[in-house]
Amino acid sequence: MKVADILIDISEKLHKKGAKALLVGGSVRDFCLGLEPKDYDIEVYGIDMDGLKELLSSYGKVSLVGKSFGVLKLSVKKEVYDFSLPRTEKKVALGHRGFEVKTDKNLSYKEAFRRRDFTINAIGYDIKNQKYIDIYNGLSDLKNKILRVVDEKTFVEDPLRVYRAVQFRARFELEPDAKTKELLKLMVARGDLEELPKERVFEEFKKLLLKAKKPSLGFELLKEIGALKYFPELEAIVGLKQDPSYHPEGDVWTHTMMALDAMKIKDLKLMFAVLCHDLGKAATTEVIDGRITSRGHEEAGVKIAESFLRRLTDDKKLIDGVLPLVRWHFAPSAFYKQNSKNKAIRRLSTKVNIKELVEVSRADFLGRDTDEAKKGVFEAGEWLLEKAEKLDVKESPPKPFIQGKDLIKAGFKPSKIFKKIIDEIYQKQIDGEIKNYEEAFEYLKSNFSNISV
Repeated sequence: MKVADILIDISEKLHKKGAKALLVGGSVRDFCLGLEPKDYDIEVYGIDMDGLKELLSSYGKVSLVGKSFGVLKLSVKKEVYDFSLPRTEKKVALGHRGFEVKTDKNLSYKEAFRRRDFTINAIGYDIKNQKYIDIYNGLSDLKNKILRVVDEKTFVEDPLRVYRAVQFRARFELEPDAKTKELLKLMVARGDLEELPKERVFEEFKKLLLKAKKPSLGFELLKEIGALKYFPELEAIVGLKQDPSYHPEGDVWTHTMMALDAMKIKDLKLMFAVLCHDLGKAATTEVIDGRITSRGHEEAGVKIAESFLRRLTDDKKLIDGVLPLVRWHFAPSAFYKQNSKNKAIRRLSTKVNIKELVEVSRADFLGRDTDEAKKGVFEAGEWLLEKAEKLDVKESPPKPFIQGKDLIKAGFKPSKIFKKIIDEIYQKQIDGEIKNYEEAFEYLKSNFSNISV
């Protein structure tokens, strides 16, 4: 395993003191998967906290994260390394932090690794001797694409591990073994997830949406273990039928999963928009003259999407960014079919970022089993992007020709009517009736001269 020179040097000095340094957790797992490790966690055996801190201080800035957890952060230039002492954890209260932690420099590898969630995260790497320590057969599970718990008793003590299983399933395309699935279902059934703060759940959703090539694998596991009951907006689209001529792939859930996997741009706002784009179908789907229809689902989906997102996060900026994409996700296809005029495209740009909208709509279009989707070309989106580019509204609406300062320049005194005047002129700008500042200023003087100045 490739190890930074500084860690090799620290390992040598620890060895001289009778201590041993192991790389543990995600960095070892990622390296074994051929991925670039980002966070380096080093577990140190055979030395106390004070001795470890003194040794590390000669390399850079050292800060104590939590004495009870025995974690020291070493900052060297732009790199940060987490050093910890081996420890045991015992559940003593509700919540992700409700654990009694005891550090023990003499703890065995087997007992120290026992607290970890999955075997793939319970692989150590002996820096000094350059060898893996794989007591729980994590390397074999990685090779065979298996997600397996380390210890059944300790695993169920932390409900966040259910969501970790979900995102690991998708990120690394691992199949949970029978016992792991059984434990996940048990934790969901007995309500363990209810003690989790939404902030922690949101972080796992972020990893699922941003780091997984096929996020659908994680959401399918959520469904399988019964955890969708905590997200009724998603549960409502499972089994919800669609018109097979437009959606031969099946129900709304299946389409949404395919659309998620079709989204290539890993942007959190866009991923959530795709996840939420058809939630409104649960409130609008009906059969008319023998055909399944969901008229108005885009507008109906806004409120439903907001309910779902607020269950996950208080990030107003994110929520406010997702909702317009849900509301207008069908616009590119509709505009293309109708050959909409420039003024309609300008109006659309005042409601939503067209470039982002096209990406969400592209995923919606490709996330189905139609012959057109299988070609992989979203003609409607390309058409709209080209039009928006020419109108200079691809990523933002036109800037108003007339603003408050222009009214003052024309001799108007500031008043409540300013907004009405500016809005009227801007609307004519959007409609193409006013094409530049000079025309806007002339319209201002000609049409509002009766207002006292």
